[in-house]
Amino acid sequence: MSTERRQELGQFLRDRRSHLVRAELGLPPIGRNRTLGLRREEIAAFAAVSVTWYTWLEQGRDINASRQVLESIARVLTLTSAEASYLLAMGGYTPSPVTEVSSIEQAPEHLQRLLDAFDFPAFAVAPDWGIAGWNRAYTVLYNRISAVDPGDRNLLWLIFTDPYLRKMLPDWEETSRHFVAEFRAEAGARLGSAAHTTLLRRLSEASGQFAKLWADRGVERFASRQRVFLHPLAGELVFEQHRLVPSDAPELHLVMYVPVAGTQTADRLQTLLAEHTA
Repeated sequence: MSTERRQELGQFLRDRRSHLVRAELGLPPIGRNRTLGLRREEIAAFAAVSVTWYTWLEQGRDINASRQVLESIARVLTLTSAEASYLLAMGGYTPSPVTEVSSIEQAPEHLQRLLDAFDFPAFAVAPDWGIAGWNRAYTVLYNRISAVDPGDRNLLWLIFTDPYLRKMLPDWEETSRHFVAEFRAEAGARLGSAAHTTLLRRLSEASGQFAKLWADRGVERFASRQRVFLHPLAGELVFEQHRLVPSDAPELHLVMYVPVAGTQTADRLQTLLAEHTA
């Protein structure tokens, strides 16, 4: 396990321990300040490991943690399924082998053809959230995408550094929080890769808001949800966000914005497409 992953795992455990409410486990507050979080001694006892070993784990020392022990700690900390999966990934345990693929500049031709077949905005995202392909409908939604420097054509980077895109998102605060938590969950053991390390360093330097959200260590699995955009020409556009993982290119995710029925989104999108063609 790399030093970065050990440190990330340790910090993640410290944060979750300090935020765990003792009452949820039937334990009273302790100490003069009525501490609510669990102590290391208690986590170690519940997980059936030594206090010294658990302390070293939180400190990011070079020790081996079995899948069984990490799963036990996840249960003690009452982690969500996404958080538990993230903890296992940090420990080197994933459902499938982690590849070194982190950055893909262009989606394969057959996936680009699939994107082009959709009449609603859709794009392909690489493991480091670089945007590797998009269709015409996405261009009329976010018309700056083609002009963005390829090195900056990253979904997370654009969310935090492009004022034009931020102005289009009335729920930017919530959306950015979801994105950071989902990125952390998906990155997992790849966080030590060159592409991820570079991206995180650049984002932390460029955006104090990103640095704060990243330090919060939120972890979420992707969930389909409503997305609202305030388009400068078409007004409010309301989509339902979905994602597909191609079986022959699982390192890429296809994200689709499907117009919500009962809104004027579909008609407004078609008008934008017609004007774009003209």
